[in-house]
Amino acid sequence: MRSIRKAALDDVSALASLDRDFASRGREEFVRGAAQKGYAFVLEQDGQIIGLGVLEYTFFEQGFSSLVYVIPSARRTGAGEMLLKYFVSICKTRKLFSSTNRSNEPMQTLFMKVGFEPSGAIHNLDPDDPEIVYYKALPR
Repeated sequence: MRSIRKAALDDVSALASLDRDFASRGREEFVRGAAQKGYAFVLEQDGQIIGLGVLEYTFFEQGFSSLVYVIPSARRTGAGEMLLKYFVSICKTRKLFSSTNRSNEPMQTLFMKVGFEPSGAIHNLDPDDPEIVYYKALPR
């Protein structure tokens, strides 16, 4: 059974020990800070963390999912969709934004599946791989 809850600081270390890709990308410090502010959430399956996400309100005072991460063995099982739908359900604003690189086609597909639409692009963050911004209007 899967469930989502607010992340504790220990969860970040646990995920980093489970998934070297997560640890190697330097996400630990970012997620630790988000957890301290109450913006980080973990997705558990049978007591094991299989994903996490961050939902904050620093993007023009709108909801912004700045991270949806699922461990490789749980990808394409609905875990990312569950996290994104959870953010849609708890977002405090009438708009929810997120983004991903143009090269990240699986994430773009997920956004479209959950009802997000493209909202623009940000160039010059990653060389030759613009960040595509997605948006979803929420009934509040």
